[in-house]
Amino acid sequence: MACLRRATWPAHQRLEKRLDVRSRFATLGAYVEHLRGLWGFCAGLEARIPAATIGALLADYPARRKLPLLTRDLESLGIPAAELGGLPRCTALPDCTDAAAAFGCLYVFEGATLGGQTLLPLVAARLGCDAARGAAFLASYGDAVGAMWQRFGAALDAFCVDRERRASAEEAATATFAALEAWLCGQPA
Repeated sequence: MACLRRATWPAHQRLEKRLDVRSRFATLGAYVEHLRGLWGFCAGLEARIPAATIGALLADYPARRKLPLLTRDLESLGIPAAELGGLPRCTALPDCTDAAAAFGCLYVFEGATLGGQTLLPLVAARLGCDAARGAAFLASYGDAVGAMWQRFGAALDAFCVDRERRASAEEAATATFAALEAWLCGQPA
């Protein structure tokens, strides 16, 4: 985890700067557009992750999927389920067919659960959203965020024990940050 954090730090910081959360969460309409973008990214990414392989290494993987949370958020904010299937899906995604790369991709969204804890109060205050209405993605694991992060880190560290696996995870995580930035913010300035 420490190697992954160091390797992805520049990409992570660039994405955070470009996201401009204050404007994305300024109005309910802007927030819904942000959620639509995240939904399209997760729909593409989660379809590529080898669920059986990663599930054998991370037993609670099904509970970690973000697409169901984003679907629930969008539906609770008035987007019909039928409309979700027609949303654009990101296809410019990193290869995550091997387990180490999948761990790298998942690292980005597992880390987002930590960030969600700081963003949830902002969305609640500005937009009146909470875990039950419009902010399930941000609320993610609720009070279990820390424990879920630690379990993810333990599974990642147990699998990515050699240089090759660590490099694969680092490359996939960095590529996931870059793909997410391009998808949500356009090409880098």
